Amino acid sequence: MTEKEQDMQTNGQANNADGNENSMPDSNADENINNTSDITNEAEEVAEIGDMEKKEQELNELRDKYLRLQAEFDNYRKRTARERIELMQTASKEVIISLLDVLDDSERATKQMEVATDVDALKDGVMLVFNKLKTTLQAKGLKPMETIHTSFDPDLHDAITEIPAPTPDLQGKVVDVLQEGYYLNDKLIRHAKVIVGK
Repeated sequence: MTEKEQDMQTNGQANNADGNENSMPDSNADENINNTSDITNEAEEVAEIGDMEKKEQELNELRDKYLRLQAEFDNYRKRTARERIELMQTASKEVIISLLDVLDDSERATKQMEVATDVDALKDGVMLVFNKLKTTLQAKGLKPMETIHTSFDPDLHDAITEIPAPTPDLQGKVVDVLQEGYYLNDKLIRHAKVIVGK
């Protein structure tokens, strides 16, 4: 073999060796890519599991808040129902307490009526008790309705009967009041029973 042929053969073997070396990294690269994709898939699965656990924890917290809120509302509803019942039972307590003084005065006036000989003094005593009663009720918001000689209003008055009007200007108006009407804090609580002129 000539020198030239030997050089060519040596170069060919070297090229083959280079080719083999280049082909090996290709297979290693494929394995590295596969390993990287496996690692990426595992990381994604771990991230998904972490997200699911986080969402499940959030769901449990929301469920707990909902149950607490429902229990608080149920307690609130029971408490307000109990307070409403207590309020209805004691709503008139303040008015009754304020009227006890008037009741005491009435009892004293009754005892005085049995032994009194002075009618004028008795009348004065009764008027004092009556005025005290009116003042006490007005302090609690009771207000009598202005009715006499006003136009008849079926929303405010109950007409018991009609009589001929004494004067033409009283036609369709209240001529007489049989029972006073009252407001409590500007709300009508009793209609006035009236006689209307026709």
